[in-house]
Amino acid sequence: MEGSVRCSANYVPLSPLSFLERTAVVYGERTSLVYGSRTYTWRETRERCLRLASSLAHLGISKLDVVAVLAMNIPAMYELHFGVPMTGGVLCTLNTRHDSAMVSVLLKHSGAKIFVVDLQLLKIAQGALELMSQNNTKLPSLILISESGESLVPGYMEYEALLRNASPNFDIRWPADECDPISLNYTSGTTSRPKGVIYSHRGAYLNSIATILFADITSLPVFLWTVPMFHCNGWCLAWAMAAQGGISICLRNFMGKDIFNAIAHHKVTHMGGAPTVLSMIVNTPIKDRKPLPACVRVMTGAAPPPPQILFEMEQLGFQITHAYGLTETYGPATVCTWKPEWDELPTEDRVKLMARQGLQHIGMEEVDIKDPKTMKSVPADGRTMGEVMFRGNVVMNGYFKDRNATMESFAGGWFRSGDLGVRQIDGYIQLKDRSKDIIISGGENISTIEVESVLFSHPAVLDAAVVGRPDDHWGETPCAFVKLKDDAHVSAEDIIKFCRAKLPHYMAPRSIVFGDLPKTSTGKTQKFVLREKAKTMGSLFRKGGSKL
Repeated sequence: MEGSVRCSANYVPLSPLSFLERTAVVYGERTSLVYGSRTYTWRETRERCLRLASSLAHLGISKLDVVAVLAMNIPAMYELHFGVPMTGGVLCTLNTRHDSAMVSVLLKHSGAKIFVVDLQLLKIAQGALELMSQNNTKLPSLILISESGESLVPGYMEYEALLRNASPNFDIRWPADECDPISLNYTSGTTSRPKGVIYSHRGAYLNSIATILFADITSLPVFLWTVPMFHCNGWCLAWAMAAQGGISICLRNFMGKDIFNAIAHHKVTHMGGAPTVLSMIVNTPIKDRKPLPACVRVMTGAAPPPPQILFEMEQLGFQITHAYGLTETYGPATVCTWKPEWDELPTEDRVKLMARQGLQHIGMEEVDIKDPKTMKSVPADGRTMGEVMFRGNVVMNGYFKDRNATMESFAGGWFRSGDLGVRQIDGYIQLKDRSKDIIISGGENISTIEVESVLFSHPAVLDAAVVGRPDDHWGETPCAFVKLKDDAHVSAEDIIKFCRAKLPHYMAPRSIVFGDLPKTSTGKTQKFVLREKAKTMGSLFRKGGSKL
């Protein structure tokens, strides 16, 4: 339109780095990070991030250079979320449960120039570097984060020493294009080798704002870090905390007792976690619990939460926000927005509604359930399954070094999640399964999520997962892998009978396997491992229990 211009006065590329700049002025003397007895203010955090950026730039990091990090939820991990992109570089946070072999693969694939390592994870890092050297791969420079701030390993640079010797007057290298990469996140690898997902400054900014709004993260929150910061950059909450001037309570490791202690001591207002974290909380022994000082808002995602777990969390005084997304959508992409009229419903009905994945948050343009072949939307009848698809500004730039996979996932102009779901009459979506996990038994589709939900309602069950087991007659039948609560005693036949009372006969598990379930560090069950176990079981028996 005539008279309309775009210039520096009315357009600045979006970047979550701006959150830190503002908060360091507005809340400069307020606490930003707490880690044990150590605390920092927002002014100090900004200065430390600038010193970090200065050190990295001095070591040669510039635009699009990758800095990898293998660290727990500690202050340095938080600072890297700002210090690396301040140089124009790209932050690559690695899963702390990967072994040396996987870390070496991801270091090579990412092309990381610098590798920042938590001292307690040094053996994994050294093993990865040794494997890379054996393959004549160029090694990244290693920076060690030690609790004491002193270099305890000769020959390695130490994180705190670098910061002490660096300038706090570094000129931030702001992105010229807001779609420039800010981070590289590898998928959890529950089904295959991890893919490198590219996040942009723009997407990180928008998803941080959206998360603040839908999770009701008001100014000056106290956030307990039970979400791994390496996973989708802490669901973008690493940046969101800076936007709101919040206090981050960092935990290296935790159990239920630690969560209750932290909430009581720091007056935590917000936290997040996969359903495994929620299960940890509700199964904390009564002697280890402490009364909540106030309502704690909990954002859950990463896997569909069992209604029984949601009910028990509510009974303890936690307020749940259920979000759903993938690494490719910067973490949370939809939210089960709660409606006031649902408050009057019976508890059982309320938690079933809460367990749904809802609709897109304000940062995502659209979510739909489509037939993956015709790309037509399925009817909102709560029965017809299709693939969950997204489009909007908080969908990844693409897969690093894998154009074919990128174009395949974007085919038809939508991001194809690989998740199967239905749309309910009120428009909310509900997951039914991953496309790889759906069980087809005698021509009937069985949602493993529905079967798992029933298993979780059994009073003796602590954790459960269901996969298809080969069957000579039915093709495959449901096989449940179950971990019982401490001191619980129940037979496989009892669990099967319990499920048959609540499910159609064909959906109930035909076989039960007792033991621990393999998990990723983001709380997802590695079903591909369980599928392989089920295959080795063959069709030798129709029902019964066995040990892992």
